[in-house]
Amino acid sequence: MLSGKTVILGVTGSIAAYKAANLASMLKKQHADVQVIMTKNAANFIHPITFEQLTGNKCLIDTFDRNFQFQVEHVSLAKRADLAIVAPATANVIAKLAHGIADDMLTTTLLACTCPKLIAPAMNTRMYENPITQDNLAALCRYGFRVIEPTVGHLACGDTGAGKLPPESLLLECMLDEIALEKDMAGLRVLVTAGPTMEAIDPVRFISNHSTGKMGYALARTCRRRGAEVTLVSGRTQLEAPFGVTMVPVTSAQEMFESVSARAADQDIIIKAAAVADYRPAQIAENKLKKSDDDLSIRLERTTDILAWLGAHRRSGQVLCGFAMETEHLVEHAKEKLAKKHVDMIAANNVKVPGAGFGTDTNVVTLITQSGTRELALMSKDQVAGEILDELLAIRKRSQSDCGADVEEIIKYEML
Repeated sequence: MLSGKTVILGVTGSIAAYKAANLASMLKKQHADVQVIMTKNAANFIHPITFEQLTGNKCLIDTFDRNFQFQVEHVSLAKRADLAIVAPATANVIAKLAHGIADDMLTTTLLACTCPKLIAPAMNTRMYENPITQDNLAALCRYGFRVIEPTVGHLACGDTGAGKLPPESLLLECMLDEIALEKDMAGLRVLVTAGPTMEAIDPVRFISNHSTGKMGYALARTCRRRGAEVTLVSGRTQLEAPFGVTMVPVTSAQEMFESVSARAADQDIIIKAAAVADYRPAQIAENKLKKSDDDLSIRLERTTDILAWLGAHRRSGQVLCGFAMETEHLVEHAKEKLAKKHVDMIAANNVKVPGAGFGTDTNVVTLITQSGTRELALMSKDQVAGEILDELLAIRKRSQSDCGADVEEIIKYEML
């Protein structure tokens, strides 16, 4: 996702400096051009050769290193950078940056950068909580830096408290959030549903399905990376909550309906990717049902059709997308659902197709709209999410254009 992007990774003299090696490796796996700049103190914790082997680039430390191309190194690197992150960032380097002190390669380069800049503090708890450090971090925020709050835990110095460098996966997600995708959904509010619902039979048993939530989580994650304000209403899954997304955990279909309907009016786009139970037990046993020689029958009743309710209560300009998982007659059934539920698009897939369905990291989806049908090739669920969002944004744009044309016609008519 970072192909063609240049990332400056600043490493300072913190005991957590060794973690920056894994972060550099993760960035390379995202195909970023990683330029590591170390302070001299950082080189006491981890050798520059480590970063050079991982990134394939010279690790910069000395501002006056003569072994460089004929250009002002810190200025040319600052111009080329798409993002800069200091991880870990010591109190000393934070103080320098907050007051414009540029006395080494790292601070000089960052002062010349106009790209997004992230700071991940890592230090002793009392140093981090010191009012001076907090004032310096606040100053950096005012100057446009984004501070990634440290986590709480047992520190190398023996103390327990705030000051641990966040996991490298979180640091990477913060960077992806900044520069991975164009922010073409900035200002939009999006609600996504994901995962299965569970309908209780008794206190220990329930009716559910095989949904893992991966498609819905990919959609929520991609919306966030494209700048949207995202709410994810999710049944129980084994997935981590996507970064920067408002999570609303639910269990049953009724809980999901109540959570979605309460928020629907405020949303610009709603994507119903959850596998919601169509039926639930008409009665829930108060105690665990015991085995007997008799056959057990459970009377079922319909759950509320969330997508149909959304189609009937949608506000003007709102874009709705549903999902259809079929085992036969995919397109025919999806077109029926599109018309019946009064939505803008159905993303349909067949669970019998290799690479599609529950639990996979890939999907094979057909996008069905009022204007036509488009079959997508086998691709990752993150890529499928991107295709779905592109189509929904195109629908939204056409809808706004039609509304504008209608307003112009009304104005002309009134003038006549």
